[in-house]
Amino acid sequence: MLYTLSCQMYKYEHGLSAVEQRAADVRAGEIAAALRDLRLCFGRAFGPKHRVGSGRRTGDAVTASARVLPSAR
Repeated sequence: MLYTLSCQMYKYEHGLSAVEQRAADVRAGEIAAALRDLRLCFGRAFGPKHRVGSGRRTGDAVTASARVLPSAR
């Protein structure tokens, strides 16, 4: 919605009405929710990939290195 300069000056000096303030709050909440959803989508798309097998491989590597240490003595 566009206002004339005199109307904008009046709103700046006198503030928003209760209805206008509620509408602004609703818009701000909708924008915040949209940004949060967008951030979550990007986080899933570009975030670290979780692999199921990597935990097992790490456990095997620790077991294998534990077996190597006593034989090195």
